[in-house]
Parts: sequence; C-alpha cells; structure tokens
Amino acid sequence: MANSIKPITHFTRFESLELSKQLIDLALMYKQDPFAHQSKGKGKRIGCIFLNPSLRTRVSTQLAALNLGMDPIILNMDKEGWALEMADGAIMNRDKVEHIRDAAAVLGSYFDILAIRAFPSLTNKGEDLEDFVFSQFVKYCGIPVISLESAIRHPLQSLADQITIQENTLKQNPKVVLTWAPHIKAIPHAVANSFAEWTIGMGHDLTITHPIGYELDESFTKGAKIEYDQSKALKDADFVYVKNWSSFNEYGKILYSDSSWMLTEAHLKAAPNAKIMHCLPVRRNVELSDEMLDSTRSLVQEQAKNRVVAAQAVISHLLDS
Repeated sequence: MANSIKPITHFTRFESLELSKQLIDLALMYKQDPFAHQSKGKGKRIGCIFLNPSLRTRVSTQLAALNLGMDPIILNMDKEGWALEMADGAIMNRDKVEHIRDAAAVLGSYFDILAIRAFPSLTNKGEDLEDFVFSQFVKYCGIPVISLESAIRHPLQSLADQITIQENTLKQNPKVVLTWAPHIKAIPHAVANSFAEWTIGMGHDLTITHPIGYELDESFTKGAKIEYDQSKALKDADFVYVKNWSSFNEYGKILYSDSSWMLTEAHLKAAPNAKIMHCLPVRRNVELSDEMLDSTRSLVQEQAKNRVVAAQAVISHLLDS
C-alpha cells in the first residue's frame, strides 16, 4: 500500500487530495496492525528536534518510529543545544554560538529523517509567515523533514484530525465548523491554519466562526464560509473543532476574550449530532467546558490516539520515498 503513494520530499503541508486519502488509508491500516512494517526502518534514525514544548507530538512520533523499527532520538534544542544564529551572513560576535547552516548540516548527516518543531515569535509577522526558523532547517539539513508544528502549520495534527473525521462520519461531505474559543494568552495560528487547509483540501463543508478581528490568513481559509455569529455557524454541524488563536491582522494580539464563546452543551441545541474536536492541550472551562470534554460528543482522546498512526503513515511514506 505504501508503495502506491505518490512520493514527497518533505511533510510540511497539505499536498493533494490523492496523497491525503492514501496517507489516511495507510494510517488506518497501521491502526489495525501497528507492526505490519516493523522492519521497514531497521538501521535508520529519525531526529526529533524541539525548539518548543510538546507532549502528544513528541511521544506519538517516537512511538510511530519504533513501530517501524526505526531509532528515534530526541533533542530539546531550546534547552540542551547551543544558541543558534538563524540569519545568513551574520557576524556572530554576540550571544549566538552556532549557525543553523552548520548545525542543520550535522544533523542531516546523523539522521535519515529530521522532524522539527519551531513555534512562531508572534511578533515578527513577516518572518513567521516565511516560516523562517523551520525553513532554515529544511534548507541546510539535506534530508527529508517532517513538521512537528511550524510557525504557520501543524500538518501531523491535521492528518490525525482528518483520520478522526473519516472514522466518525457517515456523510461524504460533513459540515465541519472551526470555532474560535477564549484563552488567557496569545496563541499561534498553526493548528487553525492547518485544519482549515486540510479540511478544505479534503472537500468537506467548512465554516469558520470567530469574533470580528480574529480573521485568519485568507491563504488558508479560501473556500470556507466565514460566519461571525457562532450560533448560526454551529447549526446542523457534524463536527465542531474548538481552537483559540490570536489576531492575524493585529498580529499576535489578544483583542478581547469573550467567555460566551466557550463551547458548552447549550451552544449545540441546533446541532444534536455534533462531535467535538480539540487538538490538546486544552484550558478546561475556558475554551471548552468539562461537560463537553467528558461527554460522548467528544472525539478529543480519539484524535490524540490517532496522532501515532498519522505519524507512522508519514514516516513510512518518507522511508519508501
């Protein structure tokens, strides 16, 4: 099955409907038989480089690699590595110890696949939109790269989300709603961007609802319906994905936080069959109420479990490539 998948060099974004369907099918196969290809990665190594915290992404990627017989090595570069200079042509006479050009090249020589997590600054919009830090690793490492979340996308999470939707829908074109939720701090756009990109790419009916001022980057939301009235957006929803994000136009700012946007059972009177999704971690009783997270509506734990097979499908595909 893996050999029929159109090869890609890196896994950083939604590429095509065909590839996404094939990755989902491969992931579902691994869900039934996690060790079907347990010798595929024998003698190979994946380096998981974290410049930011992680729980599900870190553990699921390690488990996925181990299921394929691959050796995962974790480096918390933000805490354990040298301070990296990212800019080309820099005169390194200050606090940065090692240039990304050198560090990435070394890592590329040690590993067969590199997986990288690098959050945005939420202060330098131009640099974040270029995915600057992540792109510098890709530019200089010389081997296939998997995004463990970048400044603008989180494709492994989105693949797991699409697996979860496929497993829980009887419709060819379910109504999916991405709803903004309150939060106590400024949150990046990567999960929301990526979920929109993948949901639209899969051909689902996507509605995005948020207060005025929280519009996402239109390059990710083209093809979605935008509805500022949350109650209208939620009507007849099949899946409701709850996520906070900061302002994109007033970049990285919290414009205001309206607690009435926190999803509760009362919000879903007009969507009796809606299933609830969230990527985790979640601020309970801020973004989502306990009653929603712990109810039969919730797919949150299923999404988290699907992170393993999503990562396994991607690693398996890159090994085939």
